[in-house]
Amino acid sequence: MDFSTTDGFQLAFDDSAPADYDRAILLVHGFASNRNEGWKRTGWYAALGRRRFRVIALDQRGHGESGKSHDPSAYLRANLARDVVELIDHLGVNRVDLFGYSMGARTAAAAALAAPDRFSNLILGGVGDKLLTERSGDRAEVMVQAMLAEDPETIAEPFLKSFRQFADEQGEDRQALAAFVQASNPPLDVAGFATLPMPVLAVAGARETNGDPIELAKSFPLGQGVVIPGCDHFSAIPHALTKAAVFDFIDGVLDDPWAR
Repeated sequence: MDFSTTDGFQLAFDDSAPADYDRAILLVHGFASNRNEGWKRTGWYAALGRRRFRVIALDQRGHGESGKSHDPSAYLRANLARDVVELIDHLGVNRVDLFGYSMGARTAAAAALAAPDRFSNLILGGVGDKLLTERSGDRAEVMVQAMLAEDPETIAEPFLKSFRQFADEQGEDRQALAAFVQASNPPLDVAGFATLPMPVLAVAGARETNGDPIELAKSFPLGQGVVIPGCDHFSAIPHALTKAAVFDFIDGVLDDPWAR
């Protein structure tokens, strides 16, 4: 399925709603990923379906089956956050749980700041306290170089090389991805995190390079942080312990030895 945003982007999405679903959740994938790779293949669709969730997931603009532009101004974070709100408006859903991973966590945080009354819970995956200090342009140029390199074997940094290989495996438009990271965004309003009324979970692997999720969680009035042992940025998202932490958080019974 797809819909057109107010600025004319076609966004692809899935919406699976059991007849007797209890609640809805909207999933926002990470950079160079898409709804199928980020959420379906990693088992989230199936796990959420077994728990009678209405599962909504979109391909962010510039990714997957959604519209693409090679103009960085198309990918301002305010646009990405508005896409999330416009999708639930399009579906006639008043409130959802919102789960973003990696770059999708930044989109999710921006959407929660822009429309806090639309989200019952906020889940930020694959990020930690580095989110509190990053600035527009942090590592952008090296990611652009990784996306546009003719030969991925020339990319020296393993983390950047892994993103490039991931993009190639998904058949993504690398010029659109380069434009995506070149968007001139102000820093997230991290001071505004203290005003958010919903419970917030920050969850990431113990080998995550984006900082400590437990420290990030302290920025929210109702924040909880969980570290998934043994996992890095890529292996945390499909892990059973990540799913257990998310479900326990949503159920209000999070009791994890790695949580604070």
